Amino acid sequence: MSLRLREMTRTGGLQLVCLVISVGFFALPLVYLALQAFKTNNEFLNDPTGLPHSWTFSNFSDAWSQGDFSNEMVNSLLYAVIPDIITLILGVFLAFPISRGWFKHSNLLYGFFVFSGFLPAGLIPLFIEAQKIGTYNSRIGYLIMTSLTGAGFFFFVGYIKTIPREMDEAAALDGCGYIRYIFTMVVPQMKPALATFGIFGFVAGWNNLILPLVMLNDQSLWPVTRGLFSFFGQYSSQWPLVAAATIIVALPILAVFALLQRNLVEGVAGGAAAGSGGVAVTQNPEKIS
Repeated sequence: MSLRLREMTRTGGLQLVCLVISVGFFALPLVYLALQAFKTNNEFLNDPTGLPHSWTFSNFSDAWSQGDFSNEMVNSLLYAVIPDIITLILGVFLAFPISRGWFKHSNLLYGFFVFSGFLPAGLIPLFIEAQKIGTYNSRIGYLIMTSLTGAGFFFFVGYIKTIPREMDEAAALDGCGYIRYIFTMVVPQMKPALATFGIFGFVAGWNNLILPLVMLNDQSLWPVTRGLFSFFGQYSSQWPLVAAATIIVALPILAVFALLQRNLVEGVAGGAAAGSGGVAVTQNPEKIS
């Protein structure tokens, strides 16, 4: 066996060991959770670490009915999908003129928006403001609060900078309107970035627990995470039921990831590489009317 072949075999073996350790570290808790969901409560108490002897699906139906998941799933879909779509659209319309340098202080505005993303959320001022303007304990108010975030702005600026400016000029000469140009020319070329932050936004909206705890007092407005949280007080001794409820809550996230994961790596890598540079101010911009 040649020296190069031995080095390749040694490297491949090391990578395999690292892969097994990584998969085990992240996957074993999920596998354990899934297995406990198929046990009866007595079986779990007698053998909390073993495999199920009599596989049962009753925990899933009981968790669905006792947690009122049918209503909470609809609420969670609304709270995750609508703000996600609005945030992506606002992010594109905000990033495009900044990336083209249409404003005099585009770099300053760019730095301000990026810096604001690192500031902590002011939950108490937001709660007081929601009570003052009437958005507290309201589905519409909650959607407004979670939609105006501008997430993905940094990545979108980087992606739009990779789109040739000649396309702007050609669209302006052809009489293409600004909104039409954004939706028909810019957005299709940003699919990886939009898919990436679509996943991030959906997961963040779906898993959000603190904001619904503070802003939504009416039980009919609760998302599914708020309903899952109530299990830990009422059914904390029935861990198979809690495990089944946790799996039900996690399934939509897995479905979204499976649908959009093809664009996830490409979107993160492309946006990070292109977005690291500054914004070049255009002296005589060919703006699209």
